[in-house]
Amino acid sequence: MVGKNIKSIIFLEKPHAKAQRRKGRFRIIFSWFSCGSWLIIFLISCQSLPKVPDAFLENAKYVPLNSGASVYIFADVKRARPILDIMPLEELNDDMARQVLNRTDYLVAALFPQESGQRFQLAAWGKYPSKMAGMAMGMDRNWQSIRTQTKQSYWHSGVNRLSIAMSSKHAFAVSSLTSEPVNPITSAPGMEIPEGFNSFRHNSPLSFWIENPGPVIARALTNVGFRFPVQQFFINLYEVDENYEAVIRLQFSNATYARGTAAILSLAGNFSPDDPMAKLFLSNPPVQNGNILDINSSLDEAELIHLLNMFMF
Repeated sequence: MVGKNIKSIIFLEKPHAKAQRRKGRFRIIFSWFSCGSWLIIFLISCQSLPKVPDAFLENAKYVPLNSGASVYIFADVKRARPILDIMPLEELNDDMARQVLNRTDYLVAALFPQESGQRFQLAAWGKYPSKMAGMAMGMDRNWQSIRTQTKQSYWHSGVNRLSIAMSSKHAFAVSSLTSEPVNPITSAPGMEIPEGFNSFRHNSPLSFWIENPGPVIARALTNVGFRFPVQQFFINLYEVDENYEAVIRLQFSNATYARGTAAILSLAGNFSPDDPMAKLFLSNPPVQNGNILDINSSLDEAELIHLLNMFMF
């Protein structure tokens, strides 16, 4: 959690006064605030960053995230806000965090298994007040500036177990399970995006892929009693009429595996699943296209939260 007494600098435009001498002037207000979320530091962090595109590229082959995560998330923040706002992630659950999201256009994130020593990593594209960051971070003794051998620099807080770097158009953060500094800036080229993921997530507000999907599917379909030889597992999430829709893509090594899995799922779907995770796979028959199966499923909010907990946290 971010410590208290972090200095913020807020610029407010002064209203037009009737007196001629006040026209066109502005007032700078310095205020103290408390915050319970690491995300607020995005508003006050600025350091040298690698050369990355000013906006997220739809055809990108890599993302500036480390390998070794369990889940990789892509979010068009403005369109994905209904989903982001109900994510069971405490760092998103305060007003200041929401203000930061208001400044972000697109983000990619990685969630790591506990044995990795990291909790999550994030890279974001938006518009951030980076010019005030150095002064603000320097005013808080819980944060120290660290310079790497590659001449990159970032801020680290051992108390918060968080490292952050920011420019006016980019933000990077990594949360650790220890107080040791971790560079939030991933060395190029970064994590490779799986083949087919970009075309799958096109025009989706929020998408993610799961590394090593076999155990995840096995937990979701414990009653089916069959392990699916899945190579890739992608999910798109949409808000639809105050509910949600999930589109799952399962990719296999060949069409035979896909066809066999489709038959098993279709048979299992004849029994009404009570578990939300089983419902995700069994509520509608899969559609086969070569070595790929696509499954559509409607979810209410409680079912979506259950899904997010199962896959991401």
